[in-house]
Amino acid sequence: MIPFKRRTPARSRSSFSLFAAVLFVALCVTSGVAQVTPANARRPASDSDLKYWLESMVWHHRFTLEEIHLATGLDTNAVTRAMTRLNVTPANRPTRSANAPLLVLPYPGGRHPRVGFLEGAIEPQRETKISVFTPWDNTSYVVADVPEAIWSNLGLTYLAHTHIPTVFDKQGIKLPPLEWNRRTDGALEFTRSLPNGIVYAAKILPDPEAVRMELWLTNGTASALTDLRVQNCVMLKSAMDFNAQTNANKLFAKPFIACRNNSGDRWVITAWEPCHRLWGNAPVPCLHSDPKFPDCAPGEAKRLRGWLSFYQGTNVQAEFARIRKLDWLGAVAGPN
Repeated sequence: MIPFKRRTPARSRSSFSLFAAVLFVALCVTSGVAQVTPANARRPASDSDLKYWLESMVWHHRFTLEEIHLATGLDTNAVTRAMTRLNVTPANRPTRSANAPLLVLPYPGGRHPRVGFLEGAIEPQRETKISVFTPWDNTSYVVADVPEAIWSNLGLTYLAHTHIPTVFDKQGIKLPPLEWNRRTDGALEFTRSLPNGIVYAAKILPDPEAVRMELWLTNGTASALTDLRVQNCVMLKSAMDFNAQTNANKLFAKPFIACRNNSGDRWVITAWEPCHRLWGNAPVPCLHSDPKFPDCAPGEAKRLRGWLSFYQGTNVQAEFARIRKLDWLGAVAGPN
C-alpha cells in the first residue's frame, strides 16, 4: 500500500510475463513435466511440518493443488501422494466447537492475499501474515500483515514484500526468511533482528471474541529512532461479501476501521493504538489502522497494541463503544 507510480509499458511486459509463467506451469502439470519450484515457495522441513501445512492449506484455506505447489515447491503429484500418505483430505476436515477461540493460522503463501494492486506486493513474505477466519463462515478469512512496513528517520526500515527498496535493500542485504512460532496455547509470535541492531517482534493471541495483537521494537542502534510509523494491513480478498474493491463499505472511527458486508449486518473491525492514520486501499482491498511508535532512544523498547474482531449486527458504533470499555490495551505479552 506504499504509493506506486504506474508505467504502462512495464506493466504490460509484467502482465505478459505473468501470463507466460502461468501458461508454462499449466503445460507442465498437464504434460507430466516436472514443475519448476516457485521463487517464493517454502519447502516443509520434515513430515510433521508438511502435515501441519497440508492441514492448514487443505482443511482450512481450501487451496487447490496448484496453490499448494506454489506455497511448498512440491509438484502436484507429490502433493497428492503426501495428502494420501499423511491422511489430510477435504473429507476428514475436523469440526470446531462453537465456543472455540477464533481460528488464527500462519498464512501459508501460495495464494496472493490481494485482489488487486499486485504490482505493489511482489513475492509477499508469509512470516508477517496471519489468517483470521470469520465466525459465520469457515471458508472465509482475512489476512493480517503484522507488520506490513516499518518506517523510521532512517527511511523504509522493513517491508513484508518486494515493492520499493528498504534501507537494507539499498545496501544489498537480503533478510533471511522466518516463520511464526506456534505456541501450544494458540498464540503466534516471532522476532526479527535487523542488520543495524533494531529488533522488532509480534505476538498474536486469539480468543472466542477477538484477536489481540502486539508489536514491540527495541532500538539496538547508537542513535535515537524517530518517526516510527507502522503499516498493519488487513486484506479482505478471501472474506466473501467483504472483498469489493471500494472504500464505500468502510467506516472510519479512530482508532477503529470497519468493513461491512453487502447487507450491512456483519462487520470486520480492526484498531491499533496509538493510531496515527486510518485508511483503506480500495484496489487491494484492505483496512489500515496504522499506529506509530513513540520516539525510541538507544537501548529502549516501545510497544503498540492492536485488535481484530467480527461483529454481527447493524449498530457498529455501539460495538466500537463496547470495545473501548474492554481492557484490550493491556499487555498481550513481552519479548522472550
